[in-house]
Amino acid sequence: MNVEPTTVAAARIRGFLESEPIVWLSTVRPDGGPHLVPIWFWWDGDALLVFSKPGAQKVRNLRAHPSVMLALGDAEDDFDVGLMRGRAELLDRPTAEVLPAAHLDKYAVKLASIGLDAAEYAATYSQVIRIVPDDFLPWHGRTAPQSVRLAGAPSRSINEPRRPGLGVDGEPVARLPRPSARPIVEPTRHGPSLRDWLGEPLARGLRGLTGGFAGQAPIGA
Repeated sequence: MNVEPTTVAAARIRGFLESEPIVWLSTVRPDGGPHLVPIWFWWDGDALLVFSKPGAQKVRNLRAHPSVMLALGDAEDDFDVGLMRGRAELLDRPTAEVLPAAHLDKYAVKLASIGLDAAEYAATYSQVIRIVPDDFLPWHGRTAPQSVRLAGAPSRSINEPRRPGLGVDGEPVARLPRPSARPIVEPTRHGPSLRDWLGEPLARGLRGLTGGFAGQAPIGA
């Protein structure tokens, strides 16, 4: 996925991937039910690497349904978040063979606090999940959150009304289909709809709360 900071939206997403300690991973259970968990991750520039216990529910989910949705950022900072969708692959190689030293450095303090060294961590969380993003959508409220300021967006662009289907600074919602596969969501004139992303029943409920998925601030924001 190309998230080089050529646009404000791409710069925000890249910043989340490079700096956030936690990603929320949404998967689908074999029976079709949702499953959502916060996890550690490593971004290698092309994909997210997640290290999991091999018997975890998310691993069982991914064996049946490889499609995932991810959320990064701080919702308390005026909904300064990024949303991404992608496909997950369960690697055959164990964590000990692919674990980046930089990932251990990223979580060194947390690992020490729970008494896990590198060898124990790799042995316990031995299943490697590789997630390649397909598309992304930055989301924020009415003010200019920190990630927008760091990305260089003018403050006026955050406060001006935005049309449905547009992101920060009037940019279209990003569509990043894989060239070798049919996109998960068909493009529409105004970008992916709330129903495309979340399904019609949940979409109807959220419209009543937020007024729509793209370009609308949540109530109270």
